[in-house]
Amino acid sequence: MSYIEVPGAKVPIRMWADPASVEEGAMRQLQNTATLPWIKGLAVMPDVHYGKGATVGSVIAMHGAVCPAAVGVDIGCGMSAVKTSLTANDLPGDLSRLRSKIEQAIPVGRGLHREMVDPTRLYAFPTTGWGDLWSRFDGVADAVKFRRERAEKQAGTLGSGNHFIEICLDEFGSVWLMLHSGSRNIGKELAEYHIGEAQKLPHNQGLVDRDLAVFVSDTPQMVAYRNDLFWAQEYAKYNRAIMMALFQEVLRREFRKAKVTFDPVISCHHNYVAEERYEGMDLLVTRKGAIRAGSGEYGIIPGSMGTGSFIVKGLGNAASFNSASHGAGRRMSRSAAKRRFSTRDLEEQTRGVECRKDSGVVDEIPGAYKPIEQVVEQQRDLVEVVAKLKQVVNVKG
Repeated sequence: MSYIEVPGAKVPIRMWADPASVEEGAMRQLQNTATLPWIKGLAVMPDVHYGKGATVGSVIAMHGAVCPAAVGVDIGCGMSAVKTSLTANDLPGDLSRLRSKIEQAIPVGRGLHREMVDPTRLYAFPTTGWGDLWSRFDGVADAVKFRRERAEKQAGTLGSGNHFIEICLDEFGSVWLMLHSGSRNIGKELAEYHIGEAQKLPHNQGLVDRDLAVFVSDTPQMVAYRNDLFWAQEYAKYNRAIMMALFQEVLRREFRKAKVTFDPVISCHHNYVAEERYEGMDLLVTRKGAIRAGSGEYGIIPGSMGTGSFIVKGLGNAASFNSASHGAGRRMSRSAAKRRFSTRDLEEQTRGVECRKDSGVVDEIPGAYKPIEQVVEQQRDLVEVVAKLKQVVNVKG
């Protein structure tokens, strides 16, 4: 870790990345964030890169305030993974049927279910709180209330962009299931609405960057935001849980004779806010592109669609606010990736993975991301590696 002092900043920047490797735009965002009057700490993960509104890979701790743009527009986006009883020897040589069955069970892109998935019909699904989630929907911002039917049908869907579903193998040949998604369009609309509301508030008019507008405690705007924020985070958690249950059903059907069993699911947000206490102070900790890595807590750090991922266990490093990176992190924008790489490059870099290899996912090519091994190595004081996974099937939106 290195400390960067910024003139006029309220806190130093604690960085688990090589400062020289951080792009100018991202560094400027971090420097601006460090000047916020309410900030009590800023930690930067090794997958840091420029983001919309605020830097991806940043952990921002504030007292009595929260910045909605520092959460990201996909509130509650995160990962889930589970180890199965299957091994590499159980998998067929041709994995295309398996990928097709996953895509049939879980809508991708802008797709949604014809009817809301009934979680009570899903095997071992944790339904506690499901009904309460929807009873609380009436309390969210009026701007999105008309989206309820769509939100119901999108529960248990993947989305697009860097969201994915994978079948992976660990170093011992065990089969794992993994997925990455968030709060779908309802979370995005709530985020955009509240970012706009924050930017109108008088106390935000003198900020160096209007995207860093905050809500402050004991105001109606903060109460409204916290309500919608925590609702969307819960929705994102259930979205992943439904997908994982549907994913497991595919495996049960396709490997009926093997009588597949599953370990407990590992799940973690990486775009969210949590109420945590450090040095005797109650803080609102925003992780945008970062996971919680408290002592003994399991987390998931994915790479790109061709390089593999890591299951980790947190070391509880308070200097990072008990955090770690959320993935490899982009080293070039989507438009830059499309200009630089071709479908032939994509085929080469995803050799051995059953996945899309067309122009629609060139922006997700492994070459557009930082090396995942390097990212993990830079945070050895934040997490310990439990398992290294390599995908054999990848489903993109």
